[in-house]
Amino acid sequence: MDARATLRPRVRLIVRYGLAGVAVGGVGVSAVVATGESVRFASTKVFAVGALVFGFALLGWSGSVFAGEAVETMQDHLDSGSDWTEADSRRAMAIVGSLGAGGMVGASAMTYVLRAAY
Repeated sequence: MDARATLRPRVRLIVRYGLAGVAVGGVGVSAVVATGESVRFASTKVFAVGALVFGFALLGWSGSVFAGEAVETMQDHLDSGSDWTEADSRRAMAIVGSLGAGGMVGASAMTYVLRAAY
C-alpha cells in the first residue's frame, strides 16, 4: 500500500477536527466575553480547557499504544463481546487531541482579534 494512501485519511481526520476545535475555541472565548468577563479571563480559561483536552488525548493515546494489545487479549479471553480495538482507541484520541489543539489555537486567535477590537 502506498504511504500517501495511508497517510492522507489520517491527516484529513486531524485537520477536520482541528479546524472544528479552532471554531469551538474562538466561539468559546467570544461567548465568555459576551457574558461580561474580560478578554484575558476568557482567553485564559478557554485555552486551559483546550490544553486539558489535548493533554488527556496524549495520555489516552499513549495508554492505547502501551496497553492496547493486552486489553484486546483480555477481552478475547473473557469473551466480553466488546468491539474495542487499539486502533479505534488511537483514532478516538487523535480526534480528541485535534479538538484540544484546535481549541488552543482558536482561543489564541480570537484573543488577538478581540484585543485589537477593544
